[in-house]
Amino acid sequence: MGSQNGIVQKLWNYCNILRDDGLSYGDYVEQLTFLLFLKMADEQTKPPYNRPARIPKGLDWASLERLDGDPLESHYRHILTELGKQPGMLGVIFRKAQNKIQDPAKLKRLVSDLIGKEQWMTLEVDVKGDAYEGLLEKNAADVKGGAGQYFTPRALIKAIVDVVRPAPGETVNDPACGTGGFLLAAYDYVSHQYELDKTKKQTLRHKALSGTELVAGVARLCVMNLFLHGIGGEDSPIRDGIDALAQAPSTYYEVVLTNPPFGKKSSITVVSEEGEETKEALTYYRDDFWATTSNKQLNFLQHVKSLLKIHGRAAIVVPDNVLFEGGAGETIRRKLLHECDVHTLLRLPTGIFYAQGVKANVLFFDRKPASEKPWTTKLWIYDFRTNEHFTLKTNPLKREDLDDFVASYHAENRHTRKDTERFKSFSYEELLKRDKVNLDIFWLKDDSLEDSASLPNPDVIAAEITEDLQAALDQFSQIASDLKR
Repeated sequence: MGSQNGIVQKLWNYCNILRDDGLSYGDYVEQLTFLLFLKMADEQTKPPYNRPARIPKGLDWASLERLDGDPLESHYRHILTELGKQPGMLGVIFRKAQNKIQDPAKLKRLVSDLIGKEQWMTLEVDVKGDAYEGLLEKNAADVKGGAGQYFTPRALIKAIVDVVRPAPGETVNDPACGTGGFLLAAYDYVSHQYELDKTKKQTLRHKALSGTELVAGVARLCVMNLFLHGIGGEDSPIRDGIDALAQAPSTYYEVVLTNPPFGKKSSITVVSEEGEETKEALTYYRDDFWATTSNKQLNFLQHVKSLLKIHGRAAIVVPDNVLFEGGAGETIRRKLLHECDVHTLLRLPTGIFYAQGVKANVLFFDRKPASEKPWTTKLWIYDFRTNEHFTLKTNPLKREDLDDFVASYHAENRHTRKDTERFKSFSYEELLKRDKVNLDIFWLKDDSLEDSASLPNPDVIAAEITEDLQAALDQFSQIASDLKR
């Protein structure tokens, strides 16, 4: 294990050197991605793999390795530009790629010392994958970069996958896949829970998982993350630069797992003749949607339902407003409860997301065939928010914190669930009687309001106040921009 830890350490130490040059974690991870991909593609052409070269001659690792100084820097730029024009996985990884390492001496060290000296293909998948995941997480925590919105806490993802239970042969999709957390967790789950023969392994690696990511730079990190874990072939499992909401899907899936971007409205930036920028609300007109709205999360919820095969299952992270907003929100909740079996809602605590000001929940539902009778009979709500206090640094969310939820969910047979203090069921009739079919339901008492002795630590209180202020600020800035229109 020593050498493996050594590699992770080396990757980190080098990151610090480059950060002195003004590179962010994001820039560093991106440059590592380009170079690692070139090096691994080179290793695959040699014994014991002897695969045909994926990268055109003259743009490969060998052509980079022998150069130095300015020629190295300009050839590296040339490689990035040319590979970005290629189809398939190459294109997704190198699209719009730029060299951010200005100093050729540092680039040379990165090429020859850090990446050139290792045989990356022979390293355990877990080592490469975990090192890369670690870098992605650091990047998410790097508040200035704002990459936090592309990173869902891995402990939460794991618990969601543990209850949704993807199986061999099922297709799993994430229409807002970020750096690939849900897809990787589904892959891990299927490969550890089941004995897979060679064909099933191949299907899982190359066919079962897919995703869409609007931001090309994030899609690149996702594809590399999957690639380092042994997932994906010539074709990329991720479609990049595509707005998942723009059109009705042509492929349907057994399982959809996603944490769509927070941010209230879908909008496009329009620049006027005077050079002034304004944001225009982006509304999606889709025949398969129940309601037309510019609220991005409500659109994602409708889109996720449209991606499911009949009897397919979904888990989607949604902010609180999806549970209570009137108008289109009410229409969508009514339709969802009728056409799908909306069986579980997990209310999440604050302080677990890298993007601040997020009050969120996970909604679990199954798509069903058309029917006169509503499919939802009972919605079970697990309150994991009241009296739960987490912070990213001092008390981060761990997978075992969700053990009680996973046990209560009772995935092996949902119909034998039991009421507990935190887990209560509400019948379809009860839900419809609520004003605007509001699903924002609480019943536990907040201890800190009852008794000042049970207040959480000051750092937690401070973090929660920050969350609340940030959430309020986001809502106000949204109202301000709406009024401006």
